[in-house]
Amino acid sequence: MNAIAEPATPVQAAINQDGLLSLRIRQIRYEAQGINSYELSCPHGGDLPAFEAGAHIDVHIQPGLIRQYSLCNPPHERHRYVIAVLRDANGRGGSRTLHDSLHVQQQITISPPRNHFQLAPHAQRSILLAGGIGITPIKAMAHWLESQGQPFELHYCTRNANTAAFGIEMATWHEQGRLHLHLDNGNPEQGLNLDELLAQAPEGTHVYYCGPAGFMQACAKASAHWPSGSVHCEHFKAPEPAGDTPSLPAGAFIAQIASTGQRIDVAPEQTLSDALNQAGVPIATSCVSGLCGTCRVNYLQGDVDHQDYILSPDEQTRCLTACVSRARSGVLVLDL
Repeated sequence: MNAIAEPATPVQAAINQDGLLSLRIRQIRYEAQGINSYELSCPHGGDLPAFEAGAHIDVHIQPGLIRQYSLCNPPHERHRYVIAVLRDANGRGGSRTLHDSLHVQQQITISPPRNHFQLAPHAQRSILLAGGIGITPIKAMAHWLESQGQPFELHYCTRNANTAAFGIEMATWHEQGRLHLHLDNGNPEQGLNLDELLAQAPEGTHVYYCGPAGFMQACAKASAHWPSGSVHCEHFKAPEPAGDTPSLPAGAFIAQIASTGQRIDVAPEQTLSDALNQAGVPIATSCVSGLCGTCRVNYLQGDVDHQDYILSPDEQTRCLTACVSRARSGVLVLDL
């Protein structure tokens, strides 16, 4: 007797052949000047795939236009994902298109959540630092730490009260003394004194920070003396190279596909992902900056110049991001 197939769950029905989710925009909220939040849920109800604090999703805004946004709601919530997006008039167009074209009840394609900005599992205390829209992954971290009864302090740096998002949601933390709002009115000297805050590095304390380039540089400088492994960050954009740091020459090398033996020439100044795609080995890309992990690939052999901002030293011994990583010379054997 043939077994009766189990009916698909609502979430299974929302997953396409590429493993992507088709979700409905249930709500759009104005959160602050230029910032909207978007609540996504399964069209037929049911729980969504679980996510961890710090995770992000790829949002397929239009064909060929994919952007990454951090999930900012409490990770224990399984019925919805919430992202918040700053409309950046000077960006590459993703946030503007998203703000201008998405509407409630529309269905949108996203990737399952993935995380390159995890909370340390054994931290005794956490210092959370957010600059501007960098509050999104930091807020999810605060929700999780609160749910676990773990001590934290959250410092949120923004221009003024009009640009501070999630005021109602985070009001309780402010009342408890956990949330510290720093308004600089456009002058960083009037904002948070990071050097003073991070002068001491108590044992068991971990620091997490996310925000625009200047904020990231200030946090990195102020925490440079902290023990290795106690400071964690996530970039929205690839950091600008220092003015006195010459770029390394990008030499030619060969990418070899382990499963077939196919050898692909990667020319100087050509990205590994471009070379693979042109040779008929499809590699999905999104940020093309080594920030999102969409093009993450395992490798078996080779001297890799990684140039990414997401892989840990341990992960770099076996993985690379094909949009920015390349072999310094010779043959790079890919586990494909």
